[in-house]
Amino acid sequence: MRLGVLDIGSNTGHLLVVDAHDGAAPLPAFSYKQPLRLAEHLDETGAVSQTGIDALAAFTAEALVVAEDKGCEAMLSFATSAVRDAVNSDAVLRTVSERTGEHIAVLSGEDEARLTFLAVRRWFGWSAGRLAVFDIGGGSLEIAGGADERPDVAWSLPLGAARLARTLFDVDLDEPRIRQLRKQIRTEIARDAGNLLRAGTPHRAAATSKTFRSLARICGAAPSGDGPLVPRSLQLDTLRQWIPKLVAMTPDELADLPGVSPSRTHQIVPGALVAEACMDIFDLGELEICPWALREGVILERIDTIGVLDG
Repeated sequence: MRLGVLDIGSNTGHLLVVDAHDGAAPLPAFSYKQPLRLAEHLDETGAVSQTGIDALAAFTAEALVVAEDKGCEAMLSFATSAVRDAVNSDAVLRTVSERTGEHIAVLSGEDEARLTFLAVRRWFGWSAGRLAVFDIGGGSLEIAGGADERPDVAWSLPLGAARLARTLFDVDLDEPRIRQLRKQIRTEIARDAGNLLRAGTPHRAAATSKTFRSLARICGAAPSGDGPLVPRSLQLDTLRQWIPKLVAMTPDELADLPGVSPSRTHQIVPGALVAEACMDIFDLGELEICPWALREGVILERIDTIGVLDG
């Protein structure tokens, strides 16, 4: 069947049209996305601004037209941390539903981590053994680990690259500020690190989504144009060498780096600090980059459900 997957993230609204069949990998057929930057449309009270609501409703309406034009049989629509954490989350979703007729489900942080883990497990397979998965989104960091398709542990932290970047507006990234941010990030991650560490060192550790892909590309990984089957990884030693350089760069210089979108230059430094902290605290010298992430996890769970119902 052809599915439309509408992912309302903290940075981007993304419609992915896929051909999905039981027993086969989801096959992307079309992609449509817009930079919504909802994590940066939060006012001082923690509410999504009217500008953010209008942008979300307009994008949803456009995405539904695209999905219809591409022949989608069903829609899977969900939102993550920016909407989840907004104090006016219910009002935001109600407005979008009234204007477009589309109901957008809100994933919990744990479900976000769990579904991302499912996608990474399916990509690497059972030979990965005990697997640890890290995902830096716009609003949150997801961590999960386990030996099966359902992780033994899965949790979410408010350490997304856009969320942290928002706290740095009009702030000089001098050494004291970097050290303060670094301490904040590491304290948050270390607080529950034992959840993952109690089971011992994972056999395989993977990272997914845009921030990790960008950092890996900066550090020398193959470009996206080489295709998803090319192995890619992020090395801790190389990332550490790059962080002082990234801090010193202007936005234009960051935008010239391979794999960096101009709209996300302000997120590179906080994203790099989160990635470094994950690798250091969990004693991981390398993270393999997985091309599948949350959207694929949502699709795979839907396919599994259809398979059970058909059986």
